[in-house]
Amino acid sequence: MSKMNGISLNDCISKINIDNEITKILTKNNILKIEDLWNLKRNDLKKFGLSSPEIKHIKIKMQLYGLDLNKKKYNKN
Repeated sequence: MSKMNGISLNDCISKINIDNEITKILTKNNILKIEDLWNLKRNDLKKFGLSSPEIKHIKIKMQLYGLDLNKKKYNKN
């Protein structure tokens, strides 16, 4: 897997500095790698019990690396 902005989809979710409590919820639901998170949709995260502000936090952290939920990628120019 190629590196994007210093991270790889195979990296642990902790690499993108998501809040500790959110990371615990994701880990409990077997979301361990950035790729696992990248494949999810907003509704999947809601089913895990995450609130809208927590999901927004995840999206912002991912967007800093050119990624988003639902397998979206952005080019950083």
